[in-house]
Amino acid sequence: MRSLIQISLVLIILNSTFISVSGQNVRQEAPPLRERMFFGGSFGLQFGTLTNIQVSPIVGLWVLPRLAVAAGPTFTYYKYYEDETTMCGGKGYAQFVILKDLNNILPVGIHTGIFVHLEDELLNLESAYWQNPPYASDRFTVNTVLLGGGLSQQLGRRSFMNIMVLWALQNSGYAIYDNPEIRISFNF
Repeated sequence: MRSLIQISLVLIILNSTFISVSGQNVRQEAPPLRERMFFGGSFGLQFGTLTNIQVSPIVGLWVLPRLAVAAGPTFTYYKYYEDETTMCGGKGYAQFVILKDLNNILPVGIHTGIFVHLEDELLNLESAYWQNPPYASDRFTVNTVLLGGGLSQQLGRRSFMNIMVLWALQNSGYAIYDNPEIRISFNF
């Protein structure tokens, strides 16, 4: 009788295990749009002899599990001693995740992703500040393409922090970015 109870318990446990495993189906269809969308951006403050205030929100979409695209406006207030100007425009970028979790390759407990980032930014600048001598028009537009990579650290179920190192691919002659440009952004 005792062995019959033990065999019954083993069969019940095995049966419940197989039922719970078979109930965990892998999603075959793409997640709904609201699960693939993300928001975020960056915000920068610097005060002193040089004042720099930057706001750059973004709205993005995971097109594929490893490919994200995003776009958004950007605004910068810049003041150096008595000279001041504003830059406004927009940017769009594509980001490809090379490695989703570094811990899968190096099991050291660091769950960080590695990605490649390509960005195109169009900024409207004040000619009196950026051009010498100032030209007839009050403002002009500069296009900058940035390429680089970074690390992505997940902070919550849908939130993460990116640290990027980007290089301007062309020299516009206006020194808007240092090479490399180091950025930290938050997305959720």
